[in-house]
Amino acid sequence: MNIEGSAAYLLSKMTVAHRNSLERHLREVGLHSGQVFVLFELWKKDGQRQIDLSENVRLAPPTVNKILNGLLDAGLVTRNRYEDDGRSVRIFLTDEGKEIRRDIEAVWDIIEERTTAALTDTEQLLFRQLLTKLIEFQDADG
Repeated sequence: MNIEGSAAYLLSKMTVAHRNSLERHLREVGLHSGQVFVLFELWKKDGQRQIDLSENVRLAPPTVNKILNGLLDAGLVTRNRYEDDGRSVRIFLTDEGKEIRRDIEAVWDIIEERTTAALTDTEQLLFRQLLTKLIEFQDADG
């Protein structure tokens, strides 16, 4: 088997290159990729329980806790406990957390352009469809 020509190897190489590019561009807004994915989830639904947020971003609770501490320090989110369930911690965006969305979307547009620049419009569509299919399969596979 030619490992270096395998889909798994090529995807891993692309993932590393993409992650490096993502981190470099997100540094411009003072964040890293883990933080951005948590913000993406909160922009979809603010006030999520911390445990649900962990599941939604597919990261272990201690990892999400570390990410949230960085977002708290940056003033982008708050943590609140509810009186009816003292164990349940919910995460809310601050005004700054809502406002930074524009900056992140601008950076994301640049990342999207760089990621797909070598592809035709048809290849870009197919690429997104294939990635979606692979993600859905991985999610179903556990």
